[in-house]
Amino acid sequence: MSAEHSYNVNLNWLSDRKGVVSSPELNTSIEVVTPPDFPKGIAGIWSPEHLFVASVSSCLMTTFLAVAENSQFNFIEFSCDANGVVDRIEKRFMVTEITLKPRLVIESAEQEARAQRILEMSEKACLISNSITSTVHFQPEIIVKELA
Repeated sequence: MSAEHSYNVNLNWLSDRKGVVSSPELNTSIEVVTPPDFPKGIAGIWSPEHLFVASVSSCLMTTFLAVAENSQFNFIEFSCDANGVVDRIEKRFMVTEITLKPRLVIESAEQEARAQRILEMSEKACLISNSITSTVHFQPEIIVKELA
């Protein structure tokens, strides 16, 4: 596998503050809008800010899945809540921080230390987190099924 990869995205404006994002490599498209926090923003549709936070969260998941597989680590469930904060810094808006709260359900307490290490490895290896200037806060939760 080559070290360089390329991903193609097309954006077409539809009307008002709404467009549609698609890719020749994908079967679906996503409507995107200015979020309602900004002038003429539209509620209820994905915004670039939501997609940005989703990119970090979903990258953590896919990285975790690869690390867990390579480590032959079995788990029951993985989910991740994420929150992004937009602030104005030096007259420019930017996503200043993202909080990731992955939740990992495992079978037994004996797996807990290993689960923590694999989550930490995943966070450090996440391509998207490593590509942004936002501060990423990592707050994992590990739940042992036998204790739940």
